[in-house]
Amino acid sequence: MAKRKKAGGKARKTETRRPKSSGRLPAVRAMEAALAGVAHDIRTPLTGIVALAELLSASDLGTRERGWADAIKSGADHLAQIVTLLVDAVRADAKGLVIREEPFSPRLLAESVGEALAARAGNKSVAAEIFIGEMPALVTGDALRLRAALENLADNAVKFTREGSVRFDTTVTKAVRARMRLTFTFTDTGIGLAPADVKRLFKPFAQANEDVARRYGGAGLGLVFVRRIARAMGGDLTVASKPGKGSTFTLTALVKPAKAVSSDAATAPGGTPSSLTILCAEDNPYGRVVMNTILKELGHRADFVESGQAAVKAAAQGGYDAVLMDVALPDIDGLEATRRIQALPGKAGQVPVIGISGRGGPDHERAARAAGMNFYLTKPVSPSRLAEALAMIAARLRA
Repeated sequence: MAKRKKAGGKARKTETRRPKSSGRLPAVRAMEAALAGVAHDIRTPLTGIVALAELLSASDLGTRERGWADAIKSGADHLAQIVTLLVDAVRADAKGLVIREEPFSPRLLAESVGEALAARAGNKSVAAEIFIGEMPALVTGDALRLRAALENLADNAVKFTREGSVRFDTTVTKAVRARMRLTFTFTDTGIGLAPADVKRLFKPFAQANEDVARRYGGAGLGLVFVRRIARAMGGDLTVASKPGKGSTFTLTALVKPAKAVSSDAATAPGGTPSSLTILCAEDNPYGRVVMNTILKELGHRADFVESGQAAVKAAAQGGYDAVLMDVALPDIDGLEATRRIQALPGKAGQVPVIGISGRGGPDHERAARAAGMNFYLTKPVSPSRLAEALAMIAARLRA
């Protein structure tokens, strides 16, 4: 407090105003950094599990064994999505949730969720009914987060149903501006909720009531994330419930139609991809083993380096058809390493670069493209998507 004397009058008190500071933003940033670090550590082995399970599933297996491999991949995919949701929950408070725009099949997504729901219900001897209506062949949207949201609703439907049934329905309707509205409905005959309990569902770290928290566990975060994803995709999450009668959760999301992409460029003539010599920048030992396994299985040869600077030095020597560049690297990151490679003289500076990152979203992809990356794949990297990118590079080399 300071005193200021007014001319011709008495001194009056004035407040020295200071900008308000909030301890919440630094706390959010610290939590975001911590979660990003945890996410990176978790995604590394999950990337390997997903990739190796996909390779295993594509190998010469019996029907039963292939089903096991598919189940391993599906479970690892779901864990990776949960990690993404946890990080998004913190980032969205400060920056807003960034939604991806990439093509996916809504029918395949719905079938995957339906199969997972049926498997969970079967383990509890609960009947499962799956009804997937007419769906467009391909749409553009955020399949990663949408599936994570639906998996959460499927988990809850089975979790809170001791007997009776769970039902999963999907429909699609036209929306404004040439978009489509996907509607996913989960109906169960579980414990149900009172109106007051329903209101608590969408508060962070809150369960419907103490009895539910004690009997069923959980952090009380899932539905907060699910509604946030739905609204970020132009839709919403609603619930209708009666105690002892069950609940119905309805998630809607807006998507855009997408054209199917020809896969002619994915393989060389005769269906066999051309062999490439690849430089791979990966600082995690486990990641190097997994990536080497994938590349060998795809018919390519790879040399590995552990840092951005080492990648630039190796690329300068030439002889590589492509570079796989992890964005998160020690010393200089993958973006800077890519810029330096692009600045190299001659053919060494023209080598295609495939970026690999745990962060998706248009902003991150735009930054990668601006740095000179020709492709941008998010973790966990699918061997089939990597194979497509490498096949396109091979096709360009043959042209």
